[in-house]
Amino acid sequence: MSLLFSETDERTIEIARAVYQKHFTRDPELEKEYDERRKRIMYDDILVNIGYLNAAVLLNDERLFVDYARWIYRLLVSLMKDIDKNRIKEQMIMHYEVLYETLSEYSSADDTAKAKEHIENAILATEKTAESEEYEEQVFTEKHMKYKKKYLEKLLKTDTRGAIEVVQEAIEKGVDLEEIYINILQEVMYQVGELWHKNLITVDKEHYCTSTTQMALSQFYPIIFSKGRKGYKIVACCVGSELHEMGMRMVSDLFELNGWDSIYLGAGVPINAVITSIKENKPDLVGFSVTMPQHLPLCLEYVNKTRKEFPNVKIAVGGRAFATTNRLWEKWDIDVYAENAAVFIDWTKNNIEKQG
Repeated sequence: MSLLFSETDERTIEIARAVYQKHFTRDPELEKEYDERRKRIMYDDILVNIGYLNAAVLLNDERLFVDYARWIYRLLVSLMKDIDKNRIKEQMIMHYEVLYETLSEYSSADDTAKAKEHIENAILATEKTAESEEYEEQVFTEKHMKYKKKYLEKLLKTDTRGAIEVVQEAIEKGVDLEEIYINILQEVMYQVGELWHKNLITVDKEHYCTSTTQMALSQFYPIIFSKGRKGYKIVACCVGSELHEMGMRMVSDLFELNGWDSIYLGAGVPINAVITSIKENKPDLVGFSVTMPQHLPLCLEYVNKTRKEFPNVKIAVGGRAFATTNRLWEKWDIDVYAENAAVFIDWTKNNIEKQG
């Protein structure tokens, strides 16, 4: 079943507009609290909310929409400090009620019933989150702590040269390149994402941190591509219109470092193009990454079509989106889910290289 097709689908847009209008009809105070900028953001958020709900229903995953409800409530509390958090809780609960009512007007009884449980759980999660002062923060692991702290400090000061020098210092001190990728740069970028979610840095600062880290990665390419080849290939891509593609790029780099040839297709690649690439390159492994949970249904489509076309190819999935689910990957026809690049590469050594 499907409540919608995409955020640009006419039916989805019609539902989002109806939800938006009902909000202001039910709660006239919003006109005083929301300026034009907030109104635009609110409408965009409604589209995203529908996308998350759609993914939860399609994938029958009870955790996905609940985790999102907690996250969006905390984000709004951080963004709208001029509005009391209990007022934000009321707005979110009303949103879920309006969303359910509107879906019942546009969708079948069966589809609406499937959405109802996810919406009710989101309301409960919002209420409990509003009652709790606790917030689960991303924290650094102890390994290479001094480099992580220094690198993040330079990024937040927009000190590009200083950030690059921190990475160069780690290289000069003999830190393994794989550890620089996974234990330093990846952890720092997770922390950057947390800072943005909590409205402690602006989106332009987050983009700067990403582009600077990509620059830092580029200095490793002479080392990476000087390594001997093992004769194995991976085709990798980010599913959907992902802007957060650096994680899979780092994975591809680490496969190159470990002697594989990587064909990294980037983000937003149609499944037919992925199929064509697999036919042309005959990889030993195909990897799909998802950062935004609303793209998980599309990832499942990519997995199923790849499996149908190439029954014997190894398929891997990963990305932060899976961490918001109830071990969703266990229901899919894949060979491995990897929570990080180190796990991914270790698995290939034991299950592909040793077998070949």
